[in-house]
Amino acid sequence: MTVVFTGPVTFSPNRSGAAFAVVSMVCVQLGLAVSVGLIDRIGAEGAAWLRLVCAAAILLVLVRPRITTFSRSGLIAAIALGAVTAALTLLFMAAVARLPLGTASALEFLGPLGVAVARARGRARLWPLPAAVGVVLLTEPWLGRIDLLGVGFALGAAVCWAAYILLTQRVGDEVSGLRGLAVSMAVAGVVATAAVGVGAGATVFSHVDVGLVVFGIGLAILLPVVPFSLEMLALRRLTTAAFGTLMSLEPAIALLIGLVALHQVPGVAAVVGIAFVVAAGIGAERSGSRVPAEPAPVVSTCG
Repeated sequence: MTVVFTGPVTFSPNRSGAAFAVVSMVCVQLGLAVSVGLIDRIGAEGAAWLRLVCAAAILLVLVRPRITTFSRSGLIAAIALGAVTAALTLLFMAAVARLPLGTASALEFLGPLGVAVARARGRARLWPLPAAVGVVLLTEPWLGRIDLLGVGFALGAAVCWAAYILLTQRVGDEVSGLRGLAVSMAVAGVVATAAVGVGAGATVFSHVDVGLVVFGIGLAILLPVVPFSLEMLALRRLTTAAFGTLMSLEPAIALLIGLVALHQVPGVAAVVGIAFVVAAGIGAERSGSRVPAEPAPVVSTCG
């Protein structure tokens, strides 16, 4: 038998971008599932603050960004991304404290869905429709058992997530490597510290021990260091419309992790909703690569 090698295996931008996004979503949902126990110990605000501060410290040590190398627009975008990241984290942790993980993630997905609808072109505009149907089936609003304050927190997180997607792509395009992410996480840590106030900080420090510090560092790596880095890489390869629709997979992943890790059993409607969001995610993955900018024409000055 003759084996013929045709060269190294390569992946198209949309395939690699989709892979980064999916791995990111799995890390996010695993991190949130693990955070549920931490919420019981130090509260939702304390858990969000601990994750952001540890993540900021890790990225600043590893990346060591130099502000002087940033363009003015790149620095502004990174600062704005940090503020949005802090708000997103605090709001979503508050939502998870009141809602099942799958429900909170489904409501938060309305943010990426809005980006997908606003930015999609041609037939790609159709993929958010089955995703929206899936979200409705996942949340089951007709049952009337949803915590309204939790819904409000999740919808606030949805708005922040839409802004996060747009700003992450902007920072990824403006700043090479993970320098922009490192600065944004530092800003997020500062904003979160100012937002949670003395009360939440005192709660965290009253429980500080070696185990909590190690747990906080490990959780920060799982969420947000690894997923946010992967999302930045994904948004360098995908359009915001495709990325936003691909995020429709996250409520389904959340539902499955909630079932396995938190024993939150979904109903029939939620299972059907998974099928809709998976279909939308596959459609986004197949049609969402970014079109690279054409190089500027070379003008000859020879006579």
